[in-house]
Amino acid sequence: MPGIYIHIPFCKQACHYCDFHFSTSLIKKQELLSSIKKEIRQRNSYLSDKNIDTIYFGGGTPSLLSSEEINELLDEITKIYTIRDAAEITLEANPDDLSQSKIKDLRKTGINRLSIGIQSFYNEDLRYMNRAHVAEQGEECVKRAQDAGIDNLTVDLIYGFPLLAEEKWKTNMEKAIQLDVPHLSCYSMTVEPRTVLAHFVRKGKERPVGEEHSAAHFLLLMKRMKDAGFIQYEISNFGKEGAFSRHNTSYWKGIHYIGFGPSAHSYDGESRQWNISNNEQYIMKIESGKLFFEREILTEQNKFNEYVMTGLRTMWGVDMNSLQWAVGSEQSHMLLHKIDDYSSAGLLSKNGNIVTLTNKGKMIADKISSELFI
Repeated sequence: MPGIYIHIPFCKQACHYCDFHFSTSLIKKQELLSSIKKEIRQRNSYLSDKNIDTIYFGGGTPSLLSSEEINELLDEITKIYTIRDAAEITLEANPDDLSQSKIKDLRKTGINRLSIGIQSFYNEDLRYMNRAHVAEQGEECVKRAQDAGIDNLTVDLIYGFPLLAEEKWKTNMEKAIQLDVPHLSCYSMTVEPRTVLAHFVRKGKERPVGEEHSAAHFLLLMKRMKDAGFIQYEISNFGKEGAFSRHNTSYWKGIHYIGFGPSAHSYDGESRQWNISNNEQYIMKIESGKLFFEREILTEQNKFNEYVMTGLRTMWGVDMNSLQWAVGSEQSHMLLHKIDDYSSAGLLSKNGNIVTLTNKGKMIADKISSELFI
């Protein structure tokens, strides 16, 4: 069943490493939410299957929304779509937003899963990232959510930046494990070109992010999560049995979805489209009935390459029968030869027709995927 993504492009302040679309001004919030509701109505025919299995509020910082605003968006969705009783409805949240009263209000909406951006349990790291919360709030908000009956939680952590020594990274992992959350998303910090961090690195105010430093942290992460009973079902995502993110899993498995809001993406199996990444332009175009998105029609080559790229990132891997079906006989032969070479090098593992990355292969996942593109 398909999913719905809603992009809420507002934040209290800009994290130095973030290149997602957002604004720190809330002046246009009500106008933008009104435009998102109009987009939901305007695109009522995009998904042929109206039975929805997952809804994901991302951003930005969706936890800036009130429970009334969340309910208004969900009400608009239910006018067109049927949300399954067991649907997974996730809200990304910052720790400083999750007060006891906020969590109590969220319980009155359809939200049944929280994705909490803790990033680190050290204040010096949070200052380096320019996060809005302090370390104590990270632990406290998780416990408050659990006490309120929200057990379906995931926590974000970031590794690989110069300030994070190995012992600190181990402590961050241990604290997350001790909080008894069933899911962790852990990302290596990257210096994206148009971010404050990139500017600081160029000016020599901050040290560059080192690949070896990040790789060492990633190896520690995979081992510790396995020992703690987590399953690495996607390169950056670790879940206990039954606690995988259904929404994100649908992306990796090629299930259709529709995205609402500025910069949101959609996929219907034959094309991908993405909304304009400008709040004022998005509002203006929605209100005036003008085109507010770009679309790419997917070729068979596009579909094949996306299948390889997403499939290899997961524990489910890539089915070699699909590889042979997707390409001509000569290309198929070359492709299978490359897979054999990577298998011999200990980078890929073959189990029947299924090919997956080994831990060694996960260290260079993007390189391997690109080598298998046609």
